[in-house]
Amino acid sequence: MDHALPGVINGIDLATLSDVVAAIRSDPATARVGFRVTTHWSGRTRSESVIEAYEMAGERIERRFKIIADEPEELLGTNSAPNPQELLMSALNACMTVGYVAQAAVRGIALDRLEIETTGQLDLRGFLGLDDSVPAGYRQLDYTVRIGGNGSIEQFRDIHEAVMKTSPNFFNLAQPIFMNARIEVLTADSGVGVS
Repeated sequence: MDHALPGVINGIDLATLSDVVAAIRSDPATARVGFRVTTHWSGRTRSESVIEAYEMAGERIERRFKIIADEPEELLGTNSAPNPQELLMSALNACMTVGYVAQAAVRGIALDRLEIETTGQLDLRGFLGLDDSVPAGYRQLDYTVRIGGNGSIEQFRDIHEAVMKTSPNFFNLAQPIFMNARIEVLTADSGVGVS
């Protein structure tokens, strides 16, 4: 995208998008975006995650959201919210949705329908530690994209390929990520003990 594109397609202001791309090309440091989520246990299997801000190009940008998670009653929860697996799939679908909308917009394609359905099956023996040969997570997720608009089948195939190449959450789930873990054990007498 080397020039400003006119108009708004699929709710995306193409001139603004072109300006963002141009700014990042001229100063790659502005491309760094950092996110943080803090999750608090709120009893049984329920938790509340809080988002307070994110960082873009070294600047903290305030925002406030709360995400609730729980398990179904059959999995010892109270069924008050989606469970972490449903939230994981929601995050994947939402991230890819942004990609399909933007990729269509920069190609001048107006969408009239976009839906992503993702499914996966876990074996609880892995989660419960009952069988070391059973993974705790997914070996495969299946998803179907239903998309329509004024583009050709070939254009939609190109968009699909571009989303799989550029979606951060597709990338995150399609290959291993190094998880840099640390634990802080809270103690009654000393506050925090770091391990």
